[in-house]
Amino acid sequence: MTGFGKVTAELPSKKVTVEIKALNSKQLDLSTRIPSVYREKEMEIRTQLLQTLERGKIEFSIFVEYLGKDTPTQINSGAIESYYQQIKDISANLNIAVPSDWFQILLRLPDAIRTEAAEVNEEEWHIISEAISRAIEQLIEFRIQEGKMLGKLFENKISNIAALLMEIEKYEGERIEKIKTRIMDNLEKVAGMDYDKNRFEQEMIYYIEKLDINEEKNRLDNHLKYFISTMKNESSTGKKLGFIVQEIGREVNTLGSKSNQVEMQQIVVRMKDELEQIKEQILNVL
Repeated sequence: MTGFGKVTAELPSKKVTVEIKALNSKQLDLSTRIPSVYREKEMEIRTQLLQTLERGKIEFSIFVEYLGKDTPTQINSGAIESYYQQIKDISANLNIAVPSDWFQILLRLPDAIRTEAAEVNEEEWHIISEAISRAIEQLIEFRIQEGKMLGKLFENKISNIAALLMEIEKYEGERIEKIKTRIMDNLEKVAGMDYDKNRFEQEMIYYIEKLDINEEKNRLDNHLKYFISTMKNESSTGKKLGFIVQEIGREVNTLGSKSNQVEMQQIVVRMKDELEQIKEQILNVL
């Protein structure tokens, strides 16, 4: 499910912002962007995210903004002076012109920029850890609100399919009469011909059973009720609802192939349209 959480923690010398984004995914796909000063806590962060977010493409980031003059990244003035003098000496010895932009050259040389690895004290990490927890809570609340909207959408679509299933019944009588008339017309054509009556009866029974849709209607009705029951009464239902949707689709397809009647086939098409809209959103459910 999609979601977003962002919390900023104020510390004496810096401001730390925790940001979490979540997109739809069948599995949990976690990527992190953590400054080197907090890299030792990466496994702890990953474990917390895995335990609380369960599923989705998760992007976790920590941004640090230093408020004072003291930052962990400093220009190494000693190295800069040494490089400067060496370049001047080489320029004089080889009769080569010195650079026109000294800083562009010097700051790119190795060790010109020095980063001091500061240790994270427990008090600072406690504040940042709380910010991470609050950002996760924001994302989960975002997911809950989205889940409520999805729940209403699914209820509406399942209700529409159930109503269409009821609508099929008014065409069944007409469908049976058409089939009966067609059979009688064909029987008249074979009247007086010699045929195996026992075999003929067996074929007729098989044909009638093949066209009967009561079993499919009952199974579809049960699947629709089971979908709503699972959605309302169970947690972490995304995969299970996906399986139920597959079963609903199977029964709808069978109804379409057996209906053998224009109006009923049109109803089946409308069922498939409602079901497709459920499939589009089912990946958003945990």
